[in-house]
Amino acid sequence: MMVAMTKLATALAAVTVSALLALGAPAYASHGGDDPAGDDHGGGGGSGGGGTRVVKTGACSDGAHWKLKVKSDDGRLEVEGEVDSNVSGQTWSWRIKDNGSVAASGSAKTGGRSGSFSVERRITDRAGTDNVIFRATHSGEVCKGSIAF
Repeated sequence: MMVAMTKLATALAAVTVSALLALGAPAYASHGGDDPAGDDHGGGGGSGGGGTRVVKTGACSDGAHWKLKVKSDDGRLEVEGEVDSNVSGQTWSWRIKDNGSVAASGSAKTGGRSGSFSVERRITDRAGTDNVIFRATHSGEVCKGSIAF
């Protein structure tokens, strides 16, 4: 009887682990961190902040790197721009444009060990395709990324 209960418990544990792994795999895959093309078209649209997300990365004009993320979020677009220059304490000017109009702008200082900064803004989700551009400059260096969303 004890052997039968041990076998049952082992089989039940194996089924539970298999089910958890199967459910966990799609959630991990939706993050898209290893996508070599730099695009991540995550889960479905709709409200609640879980909409489609696109991520692009690239090199700036003098060694820094940029990342641009655009995601639908409750009828608006959540835009995040990031610059990593590996130098802490630099002041960068930045702006976010949507279909040619400035949606947000400002300045930010790189910090931490990575020498990076990021800005996040929620902007209007216009009818049709939104052409979102993130541009940041520092001492002649230009970082510029765009996403058609």
